[in-house]
This record gives sequence, structure tokens and C-alpha cells, in this order.
Amino acid sequence: MKRYIGIRIIYLLITLFIISTVTFFLMKALPGTPFDEEKLAQLPQEQKQMILTSYGLDKPVITQYVNYIKNVAQGDLGTSFFYTGQKVTNIISGRLFPSALIGLQAVLLGLAIGMILGIVAAYRHNTGWDYATMIIAVLGVSIPNFVLAALLQYYVGLKWGLLPVAFWESYPSSILPSIALCVGVIALIARFVRTEMLEVLDQDYVMTAKAKGLGTIRIMFQHVIRNSLISVITILGPIVVNLLTGSLVIENIFGIPGIGSLFVDSIKMNDYSTIMGITLFYSAFYVLVMLIVDLLYGLVDPRIRLASGKG
Repeated sequence: MKRYIGIRIIYLLITLFIISTVTFFLMKALPGTPFDEEKLAQLPQEQKQMILTSYGLDKPVITQYVNYIKNVAQGDLGTSFFYTGQKVTNIISGRLFPSALIGLQAVLLGLAIGMILGIVAAYRHNTGWDYATMIIAVLGVSIPNFVLAALLQYYVGLKWGLLPVAFWESYPSSILPSIALCVGVIALIARFVRTEMLEVLDQDYVMTAKAKGLGTIRIMFQHVIRNSLISVITILGPIVVNLLTGSLVIENIFGIPGIGSLFVDSIKMNDYSTIMGITLFYSAFYVLVMLIVDLLYGLVDPRIRLASGKG
């Protein structure tokens, strides 16, 4: 196991190095600059040079790249062009909590409700419960979260006045965004759980357990649900990354100062340092979550051996 984790960490570092390199040169290839070119053109040459020197833009691109990689290796993502004098690391950390809160709530709520609906649909296959669950799943996948967000804002926020419509003022401000994000998760989890459980219920070892007289609840938790979790864990990794790092659309609709809205703003302002920093943050978090997912495989199904490569 230790050897496996060590190898995956090496792969993680190589992946991040490639992503940081590609992102850096893509930023350099984009048209425009992070500065207001009209105002910059009006400044004396000495002031222009001071600005370029302060951001390291007076050096050749290769030198800038080497310095950037060195700084990233030390945990320094650079200084923002738009948020003058602020480190990108500090800006991201300051925006992380709102995104993490609504994302975590959406994941937990979506996972819990999705699992329940999937289990009910599988055990009540071809009944009204099953059909109702699948209708909910189809609607959850079909309705875009920004449409659901607008409906929640109008009915729950404006018409009924139960929760804040937008902006980040207190904990209640996180409820509507979390609901808007979790509906798609519920639909996805419910469909996967139902499909996997129906397949597991037809396996010989489940039939044998029933023949031995084991109770339904024991069979469900000891055999069926546990063996159905592999596919759920697989899709849960990308879901967790997408939600915990902020939803670009939902954060902008609800006016939440999270990572997603920061990413959109940095693109609008051509804030190269912030764009590269958030991209690297997304990538690192994604690779780390996928490593955790691989480790969870071995916990859920002991037949999977990660370290030695044995079947």
C-alpha cells in the first residue's frame, strides 16, 4: 500500500508539473494583457518599467517560466494582477470556505437521498416506487441547475420569503445554492445505485444467502449495498471535486464569493496569475480525490489489491 501511494504521489507531481507548464504558456499565448493598455501607454517609460519589473514581466518568457515553476514548488502561486499586492494563495484560501460549504452540503445531501432512492427503486423493482424514483432521476438530470436556481430564488426566496435570495450574509444563504447543486447529484446517484443493486441482486452469492435464511436487512447491508458501492465511489470522485471547488454558474447566480466566481472574474480581467493558480488548485484537488477514490476501492471490496498488483 505504501509503495502504491508513493507511486501515485509521484504521478500527481508529474501531472501538476505538466498542467502548470501548459497553463503558463497558454496564458502567454492569449491576446491582451492584465493591464489597462490605454492607461499604461500614458505612463512615463520609467513607471512602465517599474510595473513590469515588479511582476517579473521584463524578463524573457523562458526565465519567467523557470521562476514560476520555482515559486510553485515552494507553494507560491504569485501575485494577482487585478487584486493589487495580494498573493494568489491568500485570495484562493479566502474564497474557499463558501465554495466548500455549499459543495459539501450538496454532496452529503445528494449522496444520502440518492442512495435511499436507488435502494428503494431496486428493492421495489417494476413497482410504483421504482417508476417514481426514475422519474425524479430523469427530471434531476434534465433540468439544468441554473434553471432550478432561478425557480428556487423566485418561489422560496421572493414569493414565500423563506430563505435569502442571494449574496453571502449568513448560513441560510448557503441553503438554496446547495439545493440547486444537489438535485443533479441525487439523480445521478439514484440511477447508479439502482442499476448496480439490480445486478448484484441476481448474483449467486445473494441467492445463496437467501437460501441460508439470512434476513433481508442483513443481506442488503452485508452483500448488496457494499458490492454496489464501487460504481458510486467511481462517479463520486469527480462530483466531489466539481462541487467542493465551486460551481461557476451557481456562485454567480447567487452572488457567492467562492472559487467559481473568482475564476470567472479572473478570466474577465485577464488576471493571469489567478487563472493559473486556480487551475493548479483544481488539478491538485482532482488528482488527490482520485487517489482517495482508488484507496476506497480496497476498503469497500477486499478483493481489490492496490499495492502489489495481485488480483
